[in-house]
Parts: sequence; C-alpha cells; structure tokens
Amino acid sequence: MLRQQDVGHRVVVRRIVGVSEDRPLYTDALGELVDLTETDLTIATDKGTLRVPLREVHRAKRVPPARRPHAAAVIALELAADAAWPAPVRATLGNWLLRAADNWTGRANSALAVGDPDRPLEAAIDAVERWYRDRGQRPLVNAPMPLAAPVNAMLDERGWTARPLTLVQTAPLAPLLAAAARADLPPVGLADSPGDDWFTMVAAHKGELPEAAVRILTGVPDKVFAQVRDADGDLIAVARGAITGPDRWLGVSLLQTAPAARRRGLGRHVVRGLAQWAAQHGATRAYLQVEERNTGAVALYGRLGFSTHHTYLTREAPV
Repeated sequence: MLRQQDVGHRVVVRRIVGVSEDRPLYTDALGELVDLTETDLTIATDKGTLRVPLREVHRAKRVPPARRPHAAAVIALELAADAAWPAPVRATLGNWLLRAADNWTGRANSALAVGDPDRPLEAAIDAVERWYRDRGQRPLVNAPMPLAAPVNAMLDERGWTARPLTLVQTAPLAPLLAAAARADLPPVGLADSPGDDWFTMVAAHKGELPEAAVRILTGVPDKVFAQVRDADGDLIAVARGAITGPDRWLGVSLLQTAPAARRRGLGRHVVRGLAQWAAQHGATRAYLQVEERNTGAVALYGRLGFSTHHTYLTREAPV
C-alpha cells in the first residue's frame, strides 16, 4: 500500500469497479500521486485528476518514473520562473527562496522549496512559518515534484493542505514560430509597458492588482506586453512574455481572450507573436504554468506543442 513518502511519485493503482458473476472487476490507473489522506488518494493521470476512495483500492504501488528532467533542470527552470515573476519582498533560507507580494498570486507569496534549506527539514518549515506569520500572511510553500517529495511528506504530517496541481509545461520556439500567421486576425501589438486597459483585462481574471503586482509585471528587464485590438480599438486578447535565466527561457503568462472573441485562434496568434519577439532576443524555448484542472487551457497549450516538464503543489499551512 502507498505511504506519505510516495506523494509526488509515479504510482499504479488497481481499484475495484464492480462485480460480475461473483468476481470483482478491476481497472488500473497510472499517474503521479498528489495527495493521500486517511480516506482517499488522488493521482494526476494523462486524462486528468482521479480521486479514489481507499476502500476501492485493491492494490497500489510506486513504479519507476517516466522520463523526467534531472533535478538540476527542474531547479534551473524554477529559478528562471521566479526571476520572471519577481516578488518585491524576498529572503533566503539556505537555497530556499522566501517571497511576499501583498498576497497577489501564490507564486509570489510562497517559499520556493528547491535545494538545501541549510538546516533540518522540520526546522526549515518552522522558519518558513515564522517568516510569513511575521508579515501577517498565511505560510505557503511551492513544492516542485518529485524533487520536493520529502517536503510534501513533512507538510502532510504537519497538516498542510494543497492547492490544485500546477503543470509546468515547456515547448521549443521552433514549432510556435512555424505556425502560419493569421491574416484574418488583427496584428499582435507588443509594448514595453502595459496600458490601463491591459491592466484592467488582467485584473478581471486575477483580481485587483496591488502595487506589488505592478512591480512584478514590470520588474523584469526583458519583458513585453502583447495585445490584440479589434477594428473599434477594443482590447480582445493580452499576454505577457519575459525572458529570464542563463538558458534564456521565454515565460508566457496571463494569456487571456475577451469572452466575445474566444474560439477564433487568438491564443495561438498571441503566443506566436511572443515567440517571434523572444527569438529576436536569443530565446529558444518557452514555458508556462497552468493548473492541471484547467482542461481547456491545457488542451490549447498541447495543440501549441507544450508538454509537462514537471509539476508543483502550492501547500498551505493550517489556519
């Protein structure tokens, strides 16, 4: 049977789904174990998140991982993503990063648990809790998997909960650039700074933008703000691109389309515009972060050529 130490690892679960002629019927599920409680287990499979009551589990075990990036590659991409989303208040705990930004987004208000915190794990979590409590914030930890599996196991023991699983997906720029330009769509405008309506469109999705949010969005040297306007000049699509890290990663974020303009290919159109800009600035690969439960966005990014590099959980301390 599975244990807390297996959280963050690839597992196979055989579950009982019925009975036929007095014999149980089984089905197998393969994926990454993202949660294990006294009553249920949850795995992220290729078809989505599956929660299985433990009473239905006939057999479950850890299996060898699928081809995964080396730990160094995960750390490098996480640090590039951190540089692209720079929290204005920062501290270090060994190699861990402590970040705060007026509670705007989990990414900018969580401890990034990669590398060595330079102390025993339990003491490191104690220090994280103190740092955030001193700032009047609920402690959060960003735990990439399976790299941070020991961290997740310790947080489980301490009663921390988890937000929905996030996929960190990557793609080479070449296929993004190879997509044919859409002559039937307005051009993608690229600006060094966002306009008021760009902020307004983002705020409609991400909530009111505090000063810290503006500092995050504008505080990267190599960044660009994409926008598409209709014939009347109204904003119908936006996104942000940022190039960070020694490997010159293009980070794609805040890709949004106005409700009335959806299903016209604007998402692909905007990403292609960002890829063109990034290629001119020395980037060769792109990444983005998307919740696994956002099936529409995951499907779009899959059509664009993105695949999952690794995953992470944002863990929340008990209230």
